[in-house]
Amino acid sequence: MRHILMKTAAASLLVLGLASCADDLNISSIDPQTSTSYEDMGLLAKIYATLGVTGQQGPAGKGDISSDEGESGFYRTTFNLMELPTDECNWAWQTDTDIPQISGIGWNANSARTQWAYQRLGFDITLYNFYLSETAGKADDADYKYYRAETRFLRALHYWYFLDLWHKAPFKDENDALTALPVEKVGKELYDWIDNELTEIESELAPIGTFNDNKNFGRADQGAAYMLHARLALNSAVYTDGAVKDYQKAINYCDKVIAGPYELSRIPVTNPKNGLTYSGYAQVFMADNDVNVNAMKEIILPIRQDGLKTRCYSGANYLVSSTRISGMPYAGTSNCWSCNYARPDLIKKFFPLENIPMATEEAPEKATESQIIALDDASGADTKGILAAAGDDRALFYAGCGGGIRKLRTDKLNNFLDGISIVKWQNIRSDGGDVHDKEFPDVDIPLFRLAEAYLTRAEAKFRLNDADAISDINFLRTRANAIPLSTLTEQDIIDEWSREFFMEGRRRSDLNRFGLFVGNKYIWAWKGGKPEGQPVDAHFRYYAIPQDDINNNKNMHQNDGY
Repeated sequence: MRHILMKTAAASLLVLGLASCADDLNISSIDPQTSTSYEDMGLLAKIYATLGVTGQQGPAGKGDISSDEGESGFYRTTFNLMELPTDECNWAWQTDTDIPQISGIGWNANSARTQWAYQRLGFDITLYNFYLSETAGKADDADYKYYRAETRFLRALHYWYFLDLWHKAPFKDENDALTALPVEKVGKELYDWIDNELTEIESELAPIGTFNDNKNFGRADQGAAYMLHARLALNSAVYTDGAVKDYQKAINYCDKVIAGPYELSRIPVTNPKNGLTYSGYAQVFMADNDVNVNAMKEIILPIRQDGLKTRCYSGANYLVSSTRISGMPYAGTSNCWSCNYARPDLIKKFFPLENIPMATEEAPEKATESQIIALDDASGADTKGILAAAGDDRALFYAGCGGGIRKLRTDKLNNFLDGISIVKWQNIRSDGGDVHDKEFPDVDIPLFRLAEAYLTRAEAKFRLNDADAISDINFLRTRANAIPLSTLTEQDIIDEWSREFFMEGRRRSDLNRFGLFVGNKYIWAWKGGKPEGQPVDAHFRYYAIPQDDINNNKNMHQNDGY
């Protein structure tokens, strides 16, 4: 099987595979909308690369979409719509385009950030359809059987984002005429299409776990399709307006994944360079998670990132740089943006009494990193102290004096120190090795990982009144060295989703499924744009269809309430 590589005029972009492999193909990335001459393997490379880069050059220049290129990436655009309006994080730069509207749940049909995500998903789907159309004659080739099924999976994933974020999609597949306008698929119709599409391709994909190795890490096999199918089924009542409740299907697909070759990352390692011990959980989000077998075994499908070969401002760089401020120890980046920080409600998931250790005295002027580390150790406000106080390996926060003294709660939002720092994503290798670059991280982004199968199965069993649901929750809590639960409530489950998956680009979806995102059932800090929070109208369950698309496509209709 050939490995998939991409190179541009600026750099050789290793999307999948290893540069040393004898059968590597050096291929050029192509945008079929601006070029009629291409190699289909080059287009396949572009199809995967578009998950982790933003254009033809990187980190900026020749962007796929004509907007601020750094804001246009697949992960950053979808992450922002899934995370910024929720109880998990705030964005300090409130003067940035549309940030108050998104973080305060007050967007409308002209919101730029909604449009950026909508355009990115649509652009990617155009690539997928073009590839499938152009390779139809190669469907019987052994390699192309996989390539085409993988492309169909990625297209289904993108339509899932449309369904989750907008409850509808401007729909096209490879059989549509190039000049035809996309048709509108809404709710159950789109749910059924994704459900059927995943069912069709599952037998065409490589067997589960085939690509969970250092040669093809980042390609989609049956494991990825099973996880997307489980995620779709778990949300079935939301997506079909109550017409379908496919909880047993969610359980069945999780059973397939859990019986597969994956394992939770659970073996702690001590970094010889800084002397810190990293839990199995922490290693999943570190710079060597593509070569550390302990971490790799948990990751079912990652977005590949490399500090030299996949430079952009929308992937791992966004996750690492936005959560650091200059002066923080172990920052792992030379470019601290000081943007994303924790809302107090996220901290309460680990510290219900809000008694998280916090530094109270500023560091001396011009303090060295070693001096700050010593001060933090004394105060217990470093990550090591917070983990110990929380009794949970997932409490990856920092409240020391590096960069300034932090607050837990605030009546303003324009300062990175208005909240506790999140250090879940780290451009540091657990083995003490050197990263490729100090600005652009090596951290691969897990789109699907094994822990989701356990939590999905637990929730689905709970909704079917299966008393065994608690065992899957406690399996994850045991991995995190957290005290097992003795009873299980709906509140326990939604809180566990946050503890396990905070800052992984899914929180809004989970809150919606529990009926907590809109209305007054759950109020968190700054919900609705007020410090103490306030209820928001039900129409904000879904984003507005961008007005530009309404104007340009007569088939699309606006969501209710906009």
